[in-house]
Amino acid sequence: MELECNSYGSLCGLSNFKINGIAADEKDFGEHHDTNPELAEDYCCYNMKFTAKEPTPDVLFKYNITEDEYNEVCKKLDEELSFGNCGWCE
Repeated sequence: MELECNSYGSLCGLSNFKINGIAADEKDFGEHHDTNPELAEDYCCYNMKFTAKEPTPDVLFKYNITEDEYNEVCKKLDEELSFGNCGWCE
């Protein structure tokens, strides 16, 4: 599997995300969100976290990957999109 996955300098999004040369959508693998927005200061994130979801046959087919490769992608997304608190938008 060929995986390209890089976040923007602000961390909240991906500047480059391709799997086997196919432009990928992080929503096919899970979501990232602030787990405690009520504790954050205005325009900040308290605990940004990527949460993987279970693979579907459609997603595995779309990117021509196995379940193990799907899990590798989710691990990379977790590394890129889970970073705790941030005040970048402040």
